[in-house]
This record gives sequence, C-alpha cells and structure tokens, in this order.
Amino acid sequence: MNKKKLFSGIGAGILSLSLLLTGCGNADKGSSNESSKGNVTIDVFQFKVEFKKQFETVAKKYEQEHKGVKINITTVGGGEDYGAALKSKFASGKEPAIYNIGGPQDVEDWQKKLADLSDTEASKAALKGTLDGVSKDGKILGLPYNQEGYGLIYNKAVFEKAGIDAKSIKSYADLEKAVKTLDSKKKDLGLEAVFALPGKETWVTGLHLSNAFLAPEFDNNVLNAYNAKKVDFKYGDAFKKVLDLQNDYSVQPTVSLDYSKQVEELFSLQKVALIQQGNWVYGSIEGIDKEFAQKGIGILPIPVEGYKEDAIPVGIPMYWGVNSNKDKATVAEAKKFLDWLYTSDEGKEAVINDFKFIPAYDGFDASKISDPLSKEIYQYAQDGKTIGWTFMGYPTGWGQNELGVQIQKYLSKEAKWEDVVKTTQAAWEKSRNK
Repeated sequence: MNKKKLFSGIGAGILSLSLLLTGCGNADKGSSNESSKGNVTIDVFQFKVEFKKQFETVAKKYEQEHKGVKINITTVGGGEDYGAALKSKFASGKEPAIYNIGGPQDVEDWQKKLADLSDTEASKAALKGTLDGVSKDGKILGLPYNQEGYGLIYNKAVFEKAGIDAKSIKSYADLEKAVKTLDSKKKDLGLEAVFALPGKETWVTGLHLSNAFLAPEFDNNVLNAYNAKKVDFKYGDAFKKVLDLQNDYSVQPTVSLDYSKQVEELFSLQKVALIQQGNWVYGSIEGIDKEFAQKGIGILPIPVEGYKEDAIPVGIPMYWGVNSNKDKATVAEAKKFLDWLYTSDEGKEAVINDFKFIPAYDGFDASKISDPLSKEIYQYAQDGKTIGWTFMGYPTGWGQNELGVQIQKYLSKEAKWEDVVKTTQAAWEKSRNK
C-alpha cells in the first residue's frame, strides 16, 4: 500500500498514522535470542502506569528467551512527577539503563547520559517525523513509545439518553450546547456532574489542555516551540473558554480531583458524562467495566475557536533513552531489548494486543488495533483532523510547574486569567533568555 501523507511538518506531534498500514507481514527483524556473554541486568525506569503489569509480563517472557539477561522495571507516573523522580534516581547513584525522555528539551537536559541509538533496528522502523525531536548532532537519542491522542471522552449511552448526537459536535458552540443539555438533565441521567476536571493533575491542564491551544501558534511543530523565545497565547481566549466549561460543570472542587478519581471512580462508574483524557485510559476503564469500555465510550475533539474546532492532538507521549554511562554490554543489551519490543513478531504482538498501543513504527498491522478510542484516533488522523504535540518543546518544567500551578490558582479563584497568562509568559521568557 502506498504511504499517504495525512498531515505535514516535523517534530514529535506531526505524524502519519496511515504509515501503520505499510510493511505488514514483514519478516522478524528482531535481535538474535543470543545475549552478550555473561549476565546483564537492565534496570528500566519508566513513566506509563497504564501498561505496567503488561510490560512486566513481557519483560519476563524476554528474560526466559534471552538467558543471562535480567530486566528490572520501576514505574513512576500517574499522580507522581516522573521528571523529578528521574533526577532523584540518577542523584542516588542507582542510574537506570533505560529511561524516558520527552523530546528536544529533555534531550538537551540529558544528552550527556543518552546513548546513540542510530544503529538500532527500531530507529530505522520509526515513522517519518517521530525522531526529529530526539535527534541531535547526527545522533538519534530516543525511540518512540507509541502514538497517542486525546480529547473529550464521552459516555455514549448518556448522550443518547439526553438526545445528543455526538457526531454533530464540531465546534465550541456545539460542545457548550451539549454540556448545558446534559447539565439540565443530570439527575435523570444519574450524573453527579457533566465533567470531572482533574485540576490536581498539572499535566492534564498545563501540558495536554494547553497544548491544544498553544500548538497552533508554533505551527504544530515541537522544534518551533523549543526554539521560541516567547509564547503569545494567541488562542488564549479559546483556551479559557474550554477550561471554564470543564470547571464550571465539573465535580467540585476540581483542584482536589486527581487522575484516579476522574477515570476510575467518576467516569468508569458512569457518574460523569465527559472527561478530558486520551486512549491510554482504555485499560483502566476496561478493568472496571469491560462492556462499557468496549461499547460505551467515544472521543470528541477539543475545539480551538479561530483555528480547528473538530480536531484532536496526536503525538508521541514519551521516548525510550538508553544510559550512555552504563558499560558496553548493558548498553548493547538495552538496545537489543528495545529492538525486540518493536521489530520482532513477538514484541509487535505485545505492543498491539497487550499494551493496546497505536504503534509509532512501520511494520505493524493497523487493523489489529482493538480498542475503540485508539480506532477513533486513527480515523481522526486519516481524516487529517489533528493538532500536533508541541508541549515536549516547552521550557523545562514550564507546563506543569508554571502554567499548571497558575491554572490551579485560577481554578481556586486566587488568580485572574490575565495573571495566569502574564506570569507564565514571563516564566517562559526568563527560561529561554538565560
């Protein structure tokens, strides 16, 4: 099948999901089952809590097939600050062999501890554009986890009962009308509120929500964001509208609401109709109500007035880095493991079926994508209705520690929106003009 360009540009967020359809049925390109001589321990320090158990199971399988290799996995994520935890891990002297980086800013911050992955099979199979944000001085310093998309996940049955056609929601005005309709009928619908906005999670607001409204001013290009000396909040009014809509019609207080309560308690138990999240929540919902996960949920766009009102952000959530400080044998085995994960038949099967990932590599059969959220995200990309991921190009800590914290103050009525914008603009400029 010919490769079809769905949306253009460079950087972690400018991808082409249709490339998943190419190269299907390729021969196993994974590494040999023979490991380096002697025993090697690969310590992995990773952030994605949603596939923790599945990842550990696959690692055990790899150990069984590759004698002499031991893989230890530590997962830090969800409500915890992975970046801070990673710095503490390195400071403790117990440096991991494999860890996660988020794009060009992390590449700059960690480049002295990142091995060149240009010689891996996985780097050669990575989809066009996915390595741009982690390439420097001719070296590839990270390998994509997967592709993800996010928007407003909704309860199909609740929408239907309220008489709302989700497919007709293509603008902010449409969304606002639907939300007000749901709110007026929430008692009959068995809802505590329309939304569950996890204001406690600064990554949800300061990274993901902000990205939808800041990416357009950087032309959906993570490198443009990374090189920008200032941020204008060109679509700041649209940003405020969507934030206010979620907050005003949410379970309160939003600043005390975390990811677990939002996804597992309120949405999965069908106490709210809408949450801002991505396809990574599917496993959590399925674990609580399998039928609801498989048949009862869909995803709506985050409307950016004045830009795109019917699109969802799609991009790479994180990259795998290999610690260049480790001995040659450990570095070599770490690379082999990542190659096996993304280019061997066994590894690819796990990525699609066990991890429920949308792959960021060629050679996968996209028809095997099983969960409904990932399928919808795939369709949005095919239709060209996407916004890039540029938050990986924000200054270090800016999204969560500056913007996310200021948004919490705004939600708590301790700051005006104008103050949020001015304070975070100043923080961006200060960081970029050191």
